[in-house]
Amino acid sequence: MPDDRREPDAVHDYADGEIQTRTGRVNRWLLVVYAILALWSVYYLVVYWGGLGPGLAPPR
Repeated sequence: MPDDRREPDAVHDYADGEIQTRTGRVNRWLLVVYAILALWSVYYLVVYWGGLGPGLAPPR
């Protein structure tokens, strides 16, 4: 039975060494960037969406 535990910072090679992955954690600054992008996408969706669509806007 193979040992499924992984060593921290172990490098795994795929595709004859063209792709390398490292087991570890995601940096905090990158998580902050992900959170900011998610918030910005919700803001952009709400503010700049094309409205309700043609003919669906409330009458003036």
